[in-house]
Parts: sequence; structure tokens; C-alpha cells
Amino acid sequence: MYKAGKLFVRSIQQKDEGSLVKWLSNPTVLEFYEGRDKPYNLSMVREDFYGEEPDIHKCIVEHAGVSIGYIQFYEINERTSDLTGYDKKKTVYGMDQFIGEPSYWGKGIGTELVQSMLRHLLQRKLADVVVLDPQTTNERAIRCYEKCGFKKVRRLHAHEFHEGKYRDCWLMEYRKRTDGGNK
Repeated sequence: MYKAGKLFVRSIQQKDEGSLVKWLSNPTVLEFYEGRDKPYNLSMVREDFYGEEPDIHKCIVEHAGVSIGYIQFYEINERTSDLTGYDKKKTVYGMDQFIGEPSYWGKGIGTELVQSMLRHLLQRKLADVVVLDPQTTNERAIRCYEKCGFKKVRRLHAHEFHEGKYRDCWLMEYRKRTDGGNK
């Protein structure tokens, strides 16, 4: 897919099943991704990450040759997201990601990943707007996204069912500037 510094983002492969099970059964990772009450096993990983969803680009993130996380990106439409209401003349992409190896947290790698994906989507003219919807309590992720230029647009009340109850999320946007730059 693409390389950016020590990061390499590539399409998911069958050999990545073990890493996904490891990451998605770790309560620290699950606190904001899927939920600690929903640890994954191999069958769940196969169903959720290897099923037929041609509109969603599913990728593994490597750092210096080590698989450390997951990122997916997709054009926002009725098949991929409930985040609707955007100008039909604009191409809007969503993305979701996590660093599955907690030892890589707090090192700026998440910021590097999000920035590199923005460049990938914008420079290839795939997207005019990129959106994220982190839980309002996921302060670490929100700081990362704001550092990358995302802005909070609106609070999405009871948007995500997580650990037994509906949680509020922020709709965050990164918009391509019309003067040729990015903001």
C-alpha cells in the first residue's frame, strides 16, 4: 500500500490472524476498540476482518518491520457507515485504527500513522474530507487526531454501543483546503 519513514501500511493477509487475535483479546487495547467485554478469538477475527467487504480497505501497520497495529479506510456511503449528510460533490472517507502493541504507545507512532494515511488519501485525490468518530472519553486518540489537524464537528449522542451501553462520540473532520493546501 505505502511506506512512510519506519511505517509500512499493507493489505491484511491471512498470516496476520494471530496478531489480530493477540491485540483484540488484550483488555488494554479493547478499552476503546470493540470493548473489554468482547475479546476476540480466531473465529471472530476471521469473520470481522476477512469477510467480504470490498468497500473497506483493511490494512496491517508495521513499524521497522514489526506488525504493531491495524488501520482501515473506506468511502463513506450507505454500505460502510451511518455518518451521512455530506455534500454529494465531496468525496468523504472514514478511517479507524489502533496500535495493538501497547509498548508502541506514547511514541508518536499513532500520529505518524494518521498523518501518513491522510497524505495517502489526499495526495492520491481519493478524499476531500476524512472523518473519524472516537468516543468522547478516548482523550489520547482525540489529542492525536487534533494534532493531525482534525476538528471536532459535533457530538454524536449514544453513537456507539460499547461495554454494555451506548457511548457518545465526536465526529471529527479533516478537510482538504480549496486553495491547494491542507488544513
